[in-house]
Amino acid sequence: MIRLIATDLDGTLLRRDGSISARTRKALGDAREAGLPVVFVTARPPRDLRAIAHDLGITGLAVCSNGALLYDVARDRVMRQETLPSDVALELIGELRRSDPHFSFATEHGHKVGREHAFPDAMFDGFVHHHEPRVDPVHSLCDEDLIKILVHHPVHEIDDLHALIRSLAGDRVAVTHSGAPFVEFGALGVSKASGPLHLGQDLGVEAHEIIAFGDMPNDIPMLTAAGRGVAVANAHPHVLAAAREITATNEDDGVARIIETLLG
Repeated sequence: MIRLIATDLDGTLLRRDGSISARTRKALGDAREAGLPVVFVTARPPRDLRAIAHDLGITGLAVCSNGALLYDVARDRVMRQETLPSDVALELIGELRRSDPHFSFATEHGHKVGREHAFPDAMFDGFVHHHEPRVDPVHSLCDEDLIKILVHHPVHEIDDLHALIRSLAGDRVAVTHSGAPFVEFGALGVSKASGPLHLGQDLGVEAHEIIAFGDMPNDIPMLTAAGRGVAVANAHPHVLAAAREITATNEDDGVARIIETLLG
């Protein structure tokens, strides 16, 4: 029996233009009316999700920043957060920069974001919204509570960059990427799986009672931890290989189709 729905937003629930279809909106509403909680699990921070939720009429709880923050949309309040120790972040940043001076970094703090001068400013137009970043040397940006570090390289392909950073980081941090042209690392043990599982414990829901939907490599921990892990057909090849089940694309209401079958 499924007792909790956990779904990614971009590329999974939302269409390419960032909208949500009438069919998907209805399926989410029907699930809630049937007493089936819907939790949005996203790499986006609360400040981004707040604007999206307002535009789409989304309410409820959300797991933000790849599992680091539990956010109450209706009350605009962070309920729980797991920060990245600044000494660990700076140690890995130093190692990356010594290995290749072309690395550049940005910082995510949940309530705001920062970047060093070398981190491409244009990148923030598509992936960091509604906030002017603080621009400073990265060691200065790490003087506030960190949620995650964004790592950019001008040459490496994203999957190669992801593998390189994972190899160098070892078991010090959690490394992932979500389709943006950078790799992210946060506190060890934090992932898109940890957020929904912690929330499930709060609600008395076991992992096997969760259905999860996703499309990018940062969704894989959530899809493999849930009782039912479903990839949309447009998902990254690594996600399609990891998922137990594949539904239609985000453009073709893949998530809604599964929810409709759950509700009978």
